[in-house]
Amino acid sequence: MEVKVIDYGVSNLKSVTKAIEFLGCQVSLTSDPDEVARANKLILPGVGAFGTGMANLRRLGLAAAIQDAVKGGTPLLGVCLGLQLLFDESEEMGSHEGLKLVRGKVVRFPERDDLRVPHMGWNALKIHKPEPLFTSVPNGAMVYFVHSYFPVPQDTSIIAATTEHGIEFVSAIAFDNIFGTQFHPEKSSKIGLQILRNFIEL
Repeated sequence: MEVKVIDYGVSNLKSVTKAIEFLGCQVSLTSDPDEVARANKLILPGVGAFGTGMANLRRLGLAAAIQDAVKGGTPLLGVCLGLQLLFDESEEMGSHEGLKLVRGKVVRFPERDDLRVPHMGWNALKIHKPEPLFTSVPNGAMVYFVHSYFPVPQDTSIIAATTEHGIEFVSAIAFDNIFGTQFHPEKSSKIGLQILRNFIEL
């Protein structure tokens, strides 16, 4: 089985690919909508601005391909910006529509003197429900974040984990064949590799 990592012109793609390779799984980068449509598993990673990310997905014909693949049952893992793009909309630098695979919106951390934004560094996961994505991952496991925005799902039942950074925010979602992490598993040492392994083995 091969994992396809979707290349839509943003950063942080090769680190995800190398992590999957380290786990012994066949993996490749793709910008081809036809390859996305045929994929066994998809990862949508990314670091950058929501609006730019969505514009690139549409320009490359990948937005519709991702939507169709997910609706057809293909497992998808969104990482950081990739998670955010799954939602209806984001308030980053204006209002931008997302892939609308998950109901809800992406918002910025509040402006507070005691709250450093962007949120960068290691923080603990508060796991909310026993998801296959978190098999062998203990509650309180430390993972690595770099972000200023986070998702707010309409349906709270899809929240798999939250994290504290001045406020409690959603750091992972899971439902049906859709999974997402606001943190970077590929930069989260053994815990992150375990999460990626769990996704591969779904």
